[in-house]
Amino acid sequence: MAFYFDKDTNVESKEVTTRAEIDGKLYTFKTDNNVFSKKRLDFGTRTLLESIDIKNISGNVLDFGCGYGPIGIYIKSNTNANVDMIDVNLRALNLAHVNASLNKVDVNIFESDIYSNVDKKYDYIITNPPIRVGKKILYEILIKAKDYLKKDGHLIFVINKDQGAKSTMKDMQEYYSVNLLEKNKGFYVIDCQNH
Repeated sequence: MAFYFDKDTNVESKEVTTRAEIDGKLYTFKTDNNVFSKKRLDFGTRTLLESIDIKNISGNVLDFGCGYGPIGIYIKSNTNANVDMIDVNLRALNLAHVNASLNKVDVNIFESDIYSNVDKKYDYIITNPPIRVGKKILYEILIKAKDYLKKDGHLIFVINKDQGAKSTMKDMQEYYSVNLLEKNKGFYVIDCQNH
């Protein structure tokens, strides 16, 4: 069974084009088999994007686990931030490049297994993290983000109540100042500020 967070897969390609309206603006995305949420922008990502105070986003932003690119593309098209987008799935990265062009944004997209190829600090790390990797790797992603955030930088992520949102939020208080930005149909958008 191939997962969207695997590096290489032999799953047959079948590209489709989807459209998503986010905050009143229309975006076009090419998606494919073996990338997360192929058919449409998933509700968790939408909840995440619509709960961010976009006018406050600036500086360096990392879209962690970018998939086909909706988070980074949305951030870049609405701010002057410098946006880096990373994923381990090569098919997703190729789609992110295509989608950045389609939506006319200038972003920096590169492969990274967790933070292996990340070499700078960010004002914001924003992610709909790959929950299916399991709690150990999920926590590694969330806790290690601290090493790649500037002082007072923010890790903002979305997680469903059924996937452990409450316990994850509580556990992150050991590492960050934690704030709940939004709760919508079981999805929690959590802001972890580095201190």
